[in-house]
Amino acid sequence: MSSGELVFVGLGLYDEEDISVKGLSLIRGCDRVFAEFYTSQLVGTNIGRIERLIGKPIEVLSRDEAERGDRVLKSALKDKTVFLTCGDPMIATTHVDLRLRAVEKGIRTRIVHGSSIVTAVPGLLGLQSYKFGRATSLVFPDKNYSPISPYYVVKNNREMGLHTLVFLDIHAEKKRYMTANEGMDILLDMERNVGDGVFDEDSVVCVVARAGSSDPLLRADRICVLREQDFGHPLHTIVVPGRLHFMEAEALVRLAGLPKELAGKLQKL
Repeated sequence: MSSGELVFVGLGLYDEEDISVKGLSLIRGCDRVFAEFYTSQLVGTNIGRIERLIGKPIEVLSRDEAERGDRVLKSALKDKTVFLTCGDPMIATTHVDLRLRAVEKGIRTRIVHGSSIVTAVPGLLGLQSYKFGRATSLVFPDKNYSPISPYYVVKNNREMGLHTLVFLDIHAEKKRYMTANEGMDILLDMERNVGDGVFDEDSVVCVVARAGSSDPLLRADRICVLREQDFGHPLHTIVVPGRLHFMEAEALVRLAGLPKELAGKLQKL
């Protein structure tokens, strides 16, 4: 068994104030702090503010460094090491892989969970979390990589009456964050390429902007209406609703401005 330890600490959704008391205590008591911000970002803060709160320098890893994990594991073999991530640490498969490799090396691991977009978005919209199917991610398309798998994820979920949580791409190094408007355009482009009738301009989607902040924005309406709106600063998330329970329908009307006639249609899917 190694003399070190690897503690995964979730930072939450928006700024440094989302860090839990337990997480903050463990960070302040550790020997070394690593972090990755390519899977998500705390757009309400910056590294300097986090470092001032925890009283320690943070070694920010690139995507390649985080996926290799050698620097983190080498440190954790002998020192108490903290690995910071946005949201909840074990949502990303990269972090699960790093934990498994630590266990193989005899390194003790712990997890301090943080608030996650996976639960925050349904909660903000008033949608029931157990009625969500498989989640999916939209990436910025380019000439060499433009996957359409998210289209089929939504299609399969809709056929079962389930909601779909759609994550939107970020390029942290370029400070480029996909907007909900861009995401809706990509979904419509997929429809034009596939043509299975999953999306059109009248399809209803929900948009959540800045989950975890003091002023999150919630909207639900037809794509043709939402595409013309400005949802403000990132991060944005899209939900494609399935069949609505009457309470979910009421929540989207009251909380996200969904027109009542559209809520009624979604209850009958």
